[in-house]
Amino acid sequence: MIKALLLIPTLDRSGAEQQFTLLASHLPAQGVDVRVVALTRGGPYAADLAAHQIPVTVVGKRFKLDFRALTKLRHLIAAEQPDLLHTWLFAGNAYGRLAVGRHPKLPVIVSERCVDTWKSGWQHRLDRYLLPRTTRLVGNSRAVAEFYAGTGVPRDRLEVIPNGIEVPEISVTGREALRAELGVAPGTRVIGFVGRLASQKRVKDLIWAFELLRILQEQTIFVVVGDGPQRAGLEQFARDIRVDYRIRFLGHRADAQRLMQGMDIFWLASEFEGMSNSLMEAMAAGLPVVASDIPANRELIIPNVTGCLVPLGDRAAFAQTTERLLVDVPLATALGAAARQRMQTEFSIGQMVERYARLYRQVIGQTEEVEAPQAPTVGSSPQQAGG
Repeated sequence: MIKALLLIPTLDRSGAEQQFTLLASHLPAQGVDVRVVALTRGGPYAADLAAHQIPVTVVGKRFKLDFRALTKLRHLIAAEQPDLLHTWLFAGNAYGRLAVGRHPKLPVIVSERCVDTWKSGWQHRLDRYLLPRTTRLVGNSRAVAEFYAGTGVPRDRLEVIPNGIEVPEISVTGREALRAELGVAPGTRVIGFVGRLASQKRVKDLIWAFELLRILQEQTIFVVVGDGPQRAGLEQFARDIRVDYRIRFLGHRADAQRLMQGMDIFWLASEFEGMSNSLMEAMAAGLPVVASDIPANRELIIPNVTGCLVPLGDRAAFAQTTERLLVDVPLATALGAAARQRMQTEFSIGQMVERYARLYRQVIGQTEEVEAPQAPTVGSSPQQAGG
């Protein structure tokens, strides 16, 4: 039995925390004894972990540099004596590596979940300073791994383990019930977006694209599921261009994946991603997707096979591609079916968990390192893959 300590800043409901919770909940079936540490606070996912009998400790970090929290974390690691430490996100990655000291007595796996262009100079300097304490850096896409290779992480320490996704049952009656719940008139086509309303997601581009689409296809509405710092501004923008009566801002919804079954097409316009959970959920729901042509989205979408890619920021291309799918129903159906099949065969939760468990065994020396199935490469060196 491997004893693993998993550290993350919070257990809020967000994409990284969702994947963290899925991993922690399923690892015991792979022979891993899991303990979870939330650096700053708990959150909604604490209940999910409790339901799987995963112990959770909250450190209670209050400041950006909190020596009390760092000391508490050091004592916790010493008391637990795990076989390995697996940290997630910038604060968790920084505090975890600081806590183990200059000469760690256990392997430290760092998870990075996005192409972190937001990081400033001091954050990159801290990452470089802590690199000697890093056994492996895991990206959830090749795009993330390439980004960190570019910051100086040696390629032999990089791993790619994509997100895992649950593929739901599709219910025709459920679809109609959801459309009625949203007040969608019969014959109306629903374009959907799910995600945080922040600049990275470029939702304003999608509102512009919808205004263009509405000229071509009057019987359409745009459903925006999610919340964030740009919500008020986006709602005002929709009013300014007089398209607000055709756009529904639903805010954060815990049942976002269920709502997807009431959509006809899914949109994602992000300028950067790690690996989008909402895009994967839409594909798993069998939706035809139209997404920005960025590296992370290319790892999920095979153009014109499992979805459509359009140039970043090209609002007209979003509208034109979507109009083509609304008209060509067989094509849209085929794209959605192929997307769903790809999620089932290549990006299951089971595959993701197995690949992390394999990595854990490798870093503590229980098995010889072997190449995982369908391994992506980072540059010219083959790296272990995952889903």
